[in-house]
Amino acid sequence: MLIDKPSNMTSFGVVARVRRVLSERLSTEAGEKRRVKVGHAGTLDPFATGLLVLLVGKGTKKAQELLKLDKEYIATLKLGYTSTTGDPEGKITNCSTNEKSLNEVERVLERFVGEIRQKPPMYSAIKIDGRRAYKLAREGKEVEMPERMVRIDEIEMLEYEFPRLAIRVKCGSGTYIRTLAEDIGEALGTGAYLTDLRRTQVGEWRVEDAVGLEALGIK
Repeated sequence: MLIDKPSNMTSFGVVARVRRVLSERLSTEAGEKRRVKVGHAGTLDPFATGLLVLLVGKGTKKAQELLKLDKEYIATLKLGYTSTTGDPEGKITNCSTNEKSLNEVERVLERFVGEIRQKPPMYSAIKIDGRRAYKLAREGKEVEMPERMVRIDEIEMLEYEFPRLAIRVKCGSGTYIRTLAEDIGEALGTGAYLTDLRRTQVGEWRVEDAVGLEALGIK
């Protein structure tokens, strides 16, 4: 199932709602209580919107395979500021009023195309010693996130008017766009964080083919 995830909802919240609705419908049709298995092929942050690929029934067995698919995002960065979480949910700090030219921004974006090293954000679902990193971070614990190689295939500038920068990113699996935004801000010397993030493609599937939760009767 292709779902266009709304903002301010976790991916697991979407999975739970869809599971409930499908289980209720199957139970009604079967005349007995049934539970439908529902999984996903890659989560989105709560503030983000866009394509969420859900797996139903036996399709959940394909989760690990589909997690490896390439993805495309439309991201909006706010330069001159940083966030403790890399997105609007963190503590925002004003750190620079140094406006960069269009050419300067374009040159920096080019540096991030290809195989790059990236340190995942502390507020992520990656497990550290068996616990989710975001849970440790919320407890105020220092979390050392190991760097890893990720692949950025394309970065296209869509709009730039300081401090707002909108880009389209095509990348391999495991790439954190929040971290990419922070690294771009650091390279520019201005700082940056994500104000908006929308996933537009996963593998061959595009968000234009997805449906909103309201189409399933979910509010």
